[in-house]
Amino acid sequence: MMNQKKNVAGPLPVQGVRDPFATILEHITGRTSSLAKGTGLTEAALLEAVSEAVGSAVGEAVATGTDLVPATKAIVVGVLRGTEAKDEAALMILSTTARTVVHHTADRGGNLAAASKGLVLGAIASAKAIGVDVAKAASTAAQGAYEGAVSAGPVTVERVVGALKESIGGIRVVLPAPQPT
Repeated sequence: MMNQKKNVAGPLPVQGVRDPFATILEHITGRTSSLAKGTGLTEAALLEAVSEAVGSAVGEAVATGTDLVPATKAIVVGVLRGTEAKDEAALMILSTTARTVVHHTADRGGNLAAASKGLVLGAIASAKAIGVDVAKAASTAAQGAYEGAVSAGPVTVERVVGALKESIGGIRVVLPAPQPT
């Protein structure tokens, strides 16, 4: 495998890679780790920087036709590992990540159902490491995905809510009641 640690801010190397999950996970973990530790960013600035890194990763995954279930799962796991956030701070980062993933997936015409499912699976896989209940992590990812969908428009909301109505990874997520328009 190529040495990808030299340029953690560069493009996501997915094309022609046999294991996109591992590649995305390594890339986004390294990138968010350097953002969280090396820059001394405040909470808001860190969230903004993480959103930028996530947006770039989503754009590359959609552009290369990568399956968005494992791609977005890897993004969530990588962001949470990279920032090493715990408890409420981790949930805030998880929510921001989910919003960003859905918004950028919609902007690029990606598979919103697959992206939404991957977000929840990433939250489930990360729950223990971030010190929160699995159901709370899954619902936080779903809520963030829903918020990202709302900002992207009604068609996006319909697709995301449709994907999140099913049990994902054995968890049924809790979504807010639709708001009258």
